[in-house]
Amino acid sequence: MTNDSHLFYTENAEGRLPLYEGKMIHQFNHLWKEPKYWLDEQEARKALLGKKGQENGQTLDYQGYRLGFRDVASNTNERTMIATVLPPKIFTGNTLIISKFPQNNAELIAIVGLLNSFVVDTFIRQKVTAHCNMFYVYQLPIPRLTKKDSIFNQIVTRAAKLICTTPEFDDLAKEVGLESGVTNPDERAEIRAELDAMVAHLYGLTYEEFEHILGTFPIVKDEVKDRALEAFNKI
Repeated sequence: MTNDSHLFYTENAEGRLPLYEGKMIHQFNHLWKEPKYWLDEQEARKALLGKKGQENGQTLDYQGYRLGFRDVASNTNERTMIATVLPPKIFTGNTLIISKFPQNNAELIAIVGLLNSFVVDTFIRQKVTAHCNMFYVYQLPIPRLTKKDSIFNQIVTRAAKLICTTPEFDDLAKEVGLESGVTNPDERAEIRAELDAMVAHLYGLTYEEFEHILGTFPIVKDEVKDRALEAFNKI
């Protein structure tokens, strides 16, 4: 955001793509705030390729779906891990940590579903103070789920419904067998509760343990916690 600031424009125009910062996303949401800057795509490509890079129309990272999460975080915020899938054709600043891996998009969605859960958030809240950097993320105990695991598809379907809410995600939705995402707030809340409950069962938690974890998020509304516990009992 400092070294490349000479590339930034404060108005959108033809040939420019938005620059995403960490504060612009939220859990399962890439439209939390509007962009402040835009980059000319051709100028940005030259910067990405560097002085020795050859432009031959190759596909670069910004042209595909990627995992993104906020760098600036705190263990006293409502939530610490804030992650989503980013749409293609956007550039990102250093306050938004990104990864193009895994390149299997179903696995990418599943990882976002796990990262945004209360259970995984609890792990990282014990480590983070001001920045949610990769050093902490690499320490997270994440199950290596694949399509062979029955719960994998259940997590992917629900997380995709929360993520694929705009046309930029139409291809991603089709890839995982989804017609469209869910925008109704009440339906989204129910899906999130089911996701959190599934992950809690995946980690082998009892009702009391899950209830204790939810109690460590004092700013989260009680109705959100109650829905998660109710969903836990239904599974």
